Amino acid sequence: MSKPTQISTIYTNTAPAVVGPYSQAISANNFIFCSGQIGIDPKTGQLVEGVENQTRLILEALKNILLAAESDLEHILKTTIYLKDMKSYGLVNEIYGSFFSHQKPARATIEVSRLPKDAEIEIELIALKK
Repeated sequence: MSKPTQISTIYTNTAPAVVGPYSQAISANNFIFCSGQIGIDPKTGQLVEGVENQTRLILEALKNILLAAESDLEHILKTTIYLKDMKSYGLVNEIYGSFFSHQKPARATIEVSRLPKDAEIEIELIALKK
C-alpha cells in the first residue's frame, strides 16, 4: 500500500508576504514547490529597484523559504527564471551562479512582457527536503 501524500503550506516572514491567493511554498512528501518570487523587500513590502538588487533579494527569499521547509539551495532540482529583458541574462547568471557552490539545478530562463508589480525578474523552484 502506498504512503498517503503529506501536503503542508510553508511560510516564513524572512521572505516577502504573498501578493495573491497562493502560498510562498507547498511541501508534498519530500518535494518543495516554491512560488515565483519577485524582488520585494520583506521588511518594507516594496519592490527594490534594478535587476541586480531584485535578483539578490529573490535568491535570499528563496533560500529562507527553503530553510523554513527543511531544505537548502543544494537541494534545488529545477528553477525557472522569468526575465522582463533578456539583455539582463548575463548579469542574472553571474548573481545566480554565486548562490550555488556544488550542485547546480536544472533551469529554464524565459523572457516575458510583464511581471507582477512591474518587476524585472521572477524566480520559482522545485526542491527536495534534506
